[in-house]
Amino acid sequence: MTSAEPARPGERVRDAVRTRAEILEVATREFARAGYDGARVDEIAARTRTTKRMIYYYFGGKEQLFTAVLERAYGTIREVEQQLDVAHLDPVAAVRRLAELTFDHHERHPEFIRLVSIASIHETRHIAVSGKLGRLGSPALDVIRRILASGRESGLFRTDVDAVDVHAMISSFCFFRVANRHTFGTLFGRDLLDGAQRAHYRTLLGDMVIAYLTAREPAR
Repeated sequence: MTSAEPARPGERVRDAVRTRAEILEVATREFARAGYDGARVDEIAARTRTTKRMIYYYFGGKEQLFTAVLERAYGTIREVEQQLDVAHLDPVAAVRRLAELTFDHHERHPEFIRLVSIASIHETRHIAVSGKLGRLGSPALDVIRRILASGRESGLFRTDVDAVDVHAMISSFCFFRVANRHTFGTLFGRDLLDGAQRAHYRTLLGDMVIAYLTAREPAR
């Protein structure tokens, strides 16, 4: 193709997809670094092969761009959850595998932790206006419900456990470990992301959840 020849429709579509993906990649880093208020669309444009005008064309504005960044971040972990296969495992091993998956993902994606924190600071209004995030749901909850049902049937797990509570337990530990790394280290002199302690914390998470699931139920 010479410079005088127009791009074919298929090529234009591929270029648009590539440009949009590049914008989201750069915007993810910028929002995670500077926060919603500190991030600048001009800076995002300067770090991509496009212009501020094209960013507005693709996303509509800064607020919509941040929402798209959140959708992409949540979509990534939902894809990982969907690929989780624990059907061949016993309930205890399945719970541990699920906890490890969340542990590994949060550790590998600290930008996800920062983005969720930023969204929370802004009272999750960017999540509320997203039609996509509401449809994503959480595949992990479906997996947990199946694991809990199997554990109850086998007599291993207590019967009064809620899947959302288990999800919250796992997510809380994994989130805190990344989000509060520096604060915790300053206060207690312990780096929660120290590679030498990684296996310890990964095992500890599974142990805590399993201890809760197998504890004796309180008397009614």
